[in-house]
Amino acid sequence: MSAIERLGVTARYADAVIHNDVIHLVEVPASSGADIGVQTREVLDSIERQLRALGSDPARILMATIYLTDLADCAAMNMVWDAWVPAGSAPARACVKVAGLVDPGWRIEIALTAAR
Repeated sequence: MSAIERLGVTARYADAVIHNDVIHLVEVPASSGADIGVQTREVLDSIERQLRALGSDPARILMATIYLTDLADCAAMNMVWDAWVPAGSAPARACVKVAGLVDPGWRIEIALTAAR
């Protein structure tokens, strides 16, 4: 049985969980109330930093679920996403509308898995 690594553990969540060399992350924007382009860039920059620190990178993302509070933001979010994902490395992906996120100023949240 493989060990489960939990990093940045709080009472409610962990910053990252790793099992069988699969990294599980959830990221939210650093700023509240910024436009979707800024928030998407913040989330992707944070994801990339964490993946690299854990021995992975954006080309190794397996699955991403993107939560948006407004589907009208989808095109602008996709512009940032498309420029960020390495060519030929697009993961399986879902994009869903949610009624709201924990911080009412957040427009996006991304949950993903990546190979180490």
